[in-house]
Amino acid sequence: MSTPLTSKHPLVKVLNNKKIVNSETDWFEKGLLQRVPVNIRESFSDEQLSALKVAFGARKWGKHAIDLRGTLSFWRWRYYVVVLMGRNKRLLTAREKRISLMVKTLLILLFFSFSTLMGLLVLYLAKSAMGIDLFPGFSLGIWGWFKGAFL
Repeated sequence: MSTPLTSKHPLVKVLNNKKIVNSETDWFEKGLLQRVPVNIRESFSDEQLSALKVAFGARKWGKHAIDLRGTLSFWRWRYYVVVLMGRNKRLLTAREKRISLMVKTLLILLFFSFSTLMGLLVLYLAKSAMGIDLFPGFSLGIWGWFKGAFL
């Protein structure tokens, strides 16, 4: 038989004669123990806490910026649909950090490439509008298309 949570238990610390959950505990135990009265909190054993965690699926309930839930019926079957979106508060693994860094790098590269191309296009159109011809007899055709479409 396992021992109940007392003030000497590593999950609980005493502050101003009130038992509170140690910050080193996982979020499920912390949330559960903060919500129950002190006399009940003291009676939980490690085994009981583990069983409650498994029974409730160790799911973190929280508010999401977007929380859409519903069901779809097709003939005799019903399917559930859940769309949750919000700020990611989880710690990333080393692999997830590398992937995140690569995606950020790619997005920055795409942004700067697009910005550079748009800048060059604006410069080319300005040059063509002023009648400057860098290579006599050669044109990309962009100025002709731009004049026909917009001017």
